[in-house]
Amino acid sequence: MEKDKKRLSWFWKWFLNNQFVTALLIILLILLILNAFTKVSYLFEPIAQFVGVVGLPIVLAGVFYYLMNPAVDYLEKKGLKRIYSIFLLFLLVIGLITWGVVVIVPKIREQTASFIDNFPNYLDVIDQKANEILNDPIFGTFKDQFDSYGDKITTWLTDFIRNISSSTISSLGKIVGAVASTLVAIFTMPFILFYLLKDGRNLAPYFVKFLPNKMRKPTLKVLKEMNEQVSSYIRGQLTVAFAVAIMFIIGFSIIGLDYSVTLGVAAGFLNLIPYLGSFLAMVPAIFLGIVAGPVMLVKVLVVFAIEQTIEGRLISPLVLGNELSVHPVTILLVLLTSGKLFGVVGVILGIPVYAAAKVLITHLFEWYKDVSQYYHEETEDE
Repeated sequence: MEKDKKRLSWFWKWFLNNQFVTALLIILLILLILNAFTKVSYLFEPIAQFVGVVGLPIVLAGVFYYLMNPAVDYLEKKGLKRIYSIFLLFLLVIGLITWGVVVIVPKIREQTASFIDNFPNYLDVIDQKANEILNDPIFGTFKDQFDSYGDKITTWLTDFIRNISSSTISSLGKIVGAVASTLVAIFTMPFILFYLLKDGRNLAPYFVKFLPNKMRKPTLKVLKEMNEQVSSYIRGQLTVAFAVAIMFIIGFSIIGLDYSVTLGVAAGFLNLIPYLGSFLAMVPAIFLGIVAGPVMLVKVLVVFAIEQTIEGRLISPLVLGNELSVHPVTILLVLLTSGKLFGVVGVILGIPVYAAAKVLITHLFEWYKDVSQYYHEETEDE
């Protein structure tokens, strides 16, 4: 009996109660589960197709829900019935969209068409100025290298355009399918948004009712924190993006840069990508500044400096704050990974998904610390 007890205690000490072995066993189980899922992945294809159909309208409805819900709550507290508040905001949004379609969209279309028409001339100007610089004795030694790089870039652009032209017909079906999905999303999104605004606050308590009693309160807490993280990020990013678009439109209009409205709107959309968006927005403006001359280039750089100062020192801290508590390096890694896996959608939605997952993983880790024996501090008696 004592031998069996000693064997059991030895087995418990080195295997069952060993943190390293436990971690290896957990990793092994996860890998086995993933391997099992790969064998029956065909069973989940209908689910993937369903998510592909309803995903876009749900995401759009979610974004508008986080933007409009605070206003609906405010009007409801002031005594206006919730359903009337929703209809009032719907009318306001429809009015803003109509104004944008009538005023902003034609301006963007006109400026975009003009830019496309003048783009060959812009390239000639850039090429002429580059030759003037390279013909200078200071840069003469690098002329051959720059010419070589220029030929490679030209060849790459030619091949790229040829590949796009050859694949246009084969991709026509995909384009039609994407347009159809977008139209379906646009028409179904308002209905989803209406019911989210009307009954969205009851969704979490409704789903939690299906859980055991002990899990309901902590689950509601986790869902509430995830909702706060995602809502603060989405509202903050959209508010900052709108402010950035307005500042660039005003700044480019003051200095007389062509296509100021289009560049400002593009900068606002690109600002939805943290850190990288601001640098991407600089490219077309600096390109046009180089074409217009050194004075315009300096003016463009001054506008960017003023915008970055106002955004970084005033707007972003005021609107976003430090609620996400995510390190900039982590944000860049999330952007690169989500962009590689899911494209543009991953770049835009990667950070809020990461913020929600961080809340969930943090609470799971806290629960594991409570139930396991590996993180308990030893007392003097022990």
